[in-house]
Amino acid sequence: MRIVFYLLSIVVANVVTAAFAPLQFGMFIVPMGTLFVGATFIFRDLVQNKYGRKKTYIFIFTALVLSAIVSFLLGDTLMIVAASAISFILAETADTEIYTRLKLPIAWRVFYSGLVGGLLDSAVFVIVGLSPLGAGMLPWEAVPAAIIGQIIVKTVIQMIGAIILSQVHGTKSNSFA
Repeated sequence: MRIVFYLLSIVVANVVTAAFAPLQFGMFIVPMGTLFVGATFIFRDLVQNKYGRKKTYIFIFTALVLSAIVSFLLGDTLMIVAASAISFILAETADTEIYTRLKLPIAWRVFYSGLVGGLLDSAVFVIVGLSPLGAGMLPWEAVPAAIIGQIIVKTVIQMIGAIILSQVHGTKSNSFA
């Protein structure tokens, strides 16, 4: 089920981003799919916890291909698909490697690895895909707000996931082992 949730969260993030206008709160711009992107890091960590690092890279590659296909089918430009793929592979790799190396309880590993993954995903996607360097959907003045808005949302999702995992892991010692 972990693998299904991981892959499904990526597909849902793409579909929701394409189907709904971005949220704007104050100066921050956040695509609706960002809520699900934050969850992908949690699900990826749970996949890695069960199947190990090497097999997780197979699932990351599968998710990358699935995400690119879905983005293309939804009509995203080639630049957006490429930016999504680049940010995805960088963020998921960073998340995997940080999660692997931290010697902390699962909730903290999920939080810290997802925090870095979310930061990379947000910065790379906005700069490569949305800025004037990419598809030109955002002017340079809006780029920092777009990056920070996504980071805030992804961090909140990571915190919620870490809290849930600490509660579940604290009461069921073998639940995620």
